[in-house]
Amino acid sequence: MNIQKATKNDLFKVIEDEGNIRIGSFIESAVELAEEVHSDLKRDDGTSSFLETHIFPVTIDVIRHYKSTGKLLTTLQIVSSILHDVLEDDEKILEQYTSKSYGFDAYFRHRFGEYTYNVATNLKVIPLETYQQYHEQIREHVRFQEYCAKLVNSSYDVKIIKLADRLNNMNFVSQLPKNDKVNRYIREAEDFYIAFTLIPPLTDSFYFRMRQLYDELKHIKIAV
Repeated sequence: MNIQKATKNDLFKVIEDEGNIRIGSFIESAVELAEEVHSDLKRDDGTSSFLETHIFPVTIDVIRHYKSTGKLLTTLQIVSSILHDVLEDDEKILEQYTSKSYGFDAYFRHRFGEYTYNVATNLKVIPLETYQQYHEQIREHVRFQEYCAKLVNSSYDVKIIKLADRLNNMNFVSQLPKNDKVNRYIREAEDFYIAFTLIPPLTDSFYFRMRQLYDELKHIKIAV
């Protein structure tokens, strides 16, 4: 597979033409915040735009899933997809809100609502330093275990956005065979993500794509 890429205009075209949803202030505001938070970020190759190779393609993937499966698609799923990584990368703009008593989380909730905030919160990986009480060798395991449990008990929207997010990341590292994330993505697919597609509600299309990318990563590992 090639690296997935999409511009903001590509995203807007998919939203309108395939999603049959008008671009309004809610979606425009989400894109503005995503640009504010992620605009300077590059992927692991050091050159690819995080927005154009991750945020926008993941959102397009989510839209196409909902339309192809006949599920109800609203601006909530679209905005939640656009902002799914904001709470992971908000450190760069936290300074902007430190002088405000409400802070970034409250700002995010006020601007985009409780539903979008809850999706982003459920998708956020808990910082490793939270697990200082555990021995260094098992911190990662405990964190992953708790994160998986949170995903299993989350909403359908969270599941779909997370699977689209993981598929995008697996596809990207498949183009970078020496990247140290290859082994982690293989292990986490074996331990959880392949099975996650099989836990009701079923997501067959994601299962077959996950298996394909898993097999590609395994082949890369063997070749390297």
